Amino acid sequence: MDNGPCVCSPVSLEENGLPACDGSYADDELVDAFGDLATLPVEVEERRPTCLRCRRPQKVCLCPFLPQQPLEVSTCLYVVQHPAEESRVLRTVPLLAACLPQGKCNVIVGRRFNEEKHPELAAVCRNDKTLILYPGPKSQNLEELAQRLEISAVKHNVIIIDGTWSQAKNMFLKNSMFHLPKQVQLNRNLSSQYVIRTQPSNICLSTLECAAVALSVLEKNDEIQEILLRPLKALCSFQLQHGAQVHHSKEHLLRNGMYDKPMPKNKRKIKRMEKLMTDHNVCPR
Repeated sequence: MDNGPCVCSPVSLEENGLPACDGSYADDELVDAFGDLATLPVEVEERRPTCLRCRRPQKVCLCPFLPQQPLEVSTCLYVVQHPAEESRVLRTVPLLAACLPQGKCNVIVGRRFNEEKHPELAAVCRNDKTLILYPGPKSQNLEELAQRLEISAVKHNVIIIDGTWSQAKNMFLKNSMFHLPKQVQLNRNLSSQYVIRTQPSNICLSTLECAAVALSVLEKNDEIQEILLRPLKALCSFQLQHGAQVHHSKEHLLRNGMYDKPMPKNKRKIKRMEKLMTDHNVCPR
């Protein structure tokens, strides 16, 4: 039995009363069809005009809630941002950058960082005046550190990891240069104002909120926190007025029997969720 390709000759088709299949004619038809498609106008999606300062669409510009002039601070922020954050619509880092002078909020995008590709960041990590804001057993309380060392007299760098909690944890663990600076955490009893995005626990804060608290501590000026949180509150208020829902933390949902997703089977994940329910001071990065 021949399993090769079946070739129909025009003669055999005509003998059976069927029209002959002219290959060149079919090719011409295809060329004409694609030619017609090529002449159709291309629909270009029009992007909404964007405000150059707050990076929001002009119709929902948040500049009225930003300080008229950038805040004068001595502290320099370095935000290491997971690439996935760039595509998020409701980001807080552009609002943070819009509130600070140029050069005081440096955003570096990536997952892996090394001395060869990121020499400036590597130098910052080696600087003994650099702090990295990341909670954990080795972290010191930033407020206690500031009081003990008269930290406001020194110009500090602060590294903040921007991403989901799992992304931030992964970035911290897999980048050895992030283990060089002094590790600090915020122990203020605050609840996140970023209610349009789900947080793991009630005390977990957005990147902008972390920066606002850290700057207010280091600069010894509580007004900084209030000014930086103003555009975030306005963003959340606008979204809620236009159909967004309040996102309770996973901790809140678990404690109140409102968690409607399947419970994990992984033992480590189960222990983390149990810790969320029992430990009021956990922020699981």
